[in-house]
Amino acid sequence: MNKEKVLISVVVITKNEEENIAKCLESARFADEVILVDDESTDKTVEIGRKLADKVVFRKMTLEGAYRNKAYDLARNTWVLSLDADEVISEGLKEELRTLCAHDIGHAAFTIPIKTYIGDYWIRYGGWYPAGKVRLFRKDKFKYEEVGVHPRVFIDGSCGHLTKDIIHYSYRDFHDFFVSLNNQTTKEAQKWFNERRKIGFLKMMRKFYDRFFKTFFLKQGYRDGMIGFVVAYASGLYQMMSYVKYWYMLKQEREVGRPK
Repeated sequence: MNKEKVLISVVVITKNEEENIAKCLESARFADEVILVDDESTDKTVEIGRKLADKVVFRKMTLEGAYRNKAYDLARNTWVLSLDADEVISEGLKEELRTLCAHDIGHAAFTIPIKTYIGDYWIRYGGWYPAGKVRLFRKDKFKYEEVGVHPRVFIDGSCGHLTKDIIHYSYRDFHDFFVSLNNQTTKEAQKWFNERRKIGFLKMMRKFYDRFFKTFFLKQGYRDGMIGFVVAYASGLYQMMSYVKYWYMLKQEREVGRPK
């Protein structure tokens, strides 16, 4: 006998995710509603999504925070589970959600542990696990900051913590890992440029070493061996790459304004 659907809406945002989206959506079929919000994919993401999601909506990406807020507003249920296209809901988490939703819920939101992989390697240390993120929330009590990268969350109420995992197949390999790092630091630099962030070379270097030291030593990234070292180095490199791109944006702006 099939179990009843859990009264939550799973919302997945996509952009050319044909390799991942079937596994993601199939893991969400225990939920009462599954919504795919697509940002102009040119592959088979939408074709696959139409077979597995309850609703497919087309919307061009704007600022990440604002985009996500609008996506969650589409949900018909009070409770929303936000899932990325390269993520899968574990069987343990499905049962934990089923039990949670069978009772009165006192919190406005919950963090969920994220189990992240690079290729077939699970990153256990360096602060990557459990690395709980707010993914389950009442849509009327939750908002993202409307910025383009790393938006903060605002919760009107208390936040609980679930114990079972979302499985994140984040990067196919290290090429994919560094491509993502390059893309994210471009967005970060643009954010700093828009804010006219006050940051100089010495502050950037301090942040570089601080991030590496915390990730590799304090958070025991060394226990992941060479992969742990690369992850820790990339954590510091994020600051350096963002700064260099920000510095260049400011340089270009000054040069445009100079009299010829």
